[in-house]
Amino acid sequence: MRSSRRVTLFIRDALAYADALHDFAFHLTANAAEADDLVQETYARALAAASRFTDGSNVKAWLFRILHNAFVDLYRRRRDRRTDGGLDDEPAPAASDHAQHELEQRQTRAVVGHELEEALMSLTEEARLAVLLDLQGFTEVEMAELLGCAAGTVKSRLFRARAALREKLRDHREP
Repeated sequence: MRSSRRVTLFIRDALAYADALHDFAFHLTANAAEADDLVQETYARALAAASRFTDGSNVKAWLFRILHNAFVDLYRRRRDRRTDGGLDDEPAPAASDHAQHELEQRQTRAVVGHELEEALMSLTEEARLAVLLDLQGFTEVEMAELLGCAAGTVKSRLFRARAALREKLRDHREP
């Protein structure tokens, strides 16, 4: 198949996961604008490497791995830029109209939905990643590959994360 046709098909397949990638990015960053940027960076990296993508491979897993790596890179850059007693210590500016709108949308969600999101965000990053990947339908073996750990580690993280979520949301159990 011609290279341009192959890339076009790859892009079509990759764009099918845009919403799932954005949801995943939002739960990593807890910020819609940062999630948008992270998804954009994911697609830029994927497009740049599209010619190296092996036909028949798992596009979804590949994109989620790219997104996770981009998130880690972003976190490291921010950590390395911090300075004590510098501009980072200044109070945050007032919320923008966009941020205010997001806040109002979150406040109108159902209480259970808000508490579920809160419970998810309270998990450690490793536990949250495992739960989010599980919700996206990845197997434990695929998650282990994405996270760079053993399948048993993923199983353990999922078990502990689910237990923590059950505990945090115990008031919403059916009688």
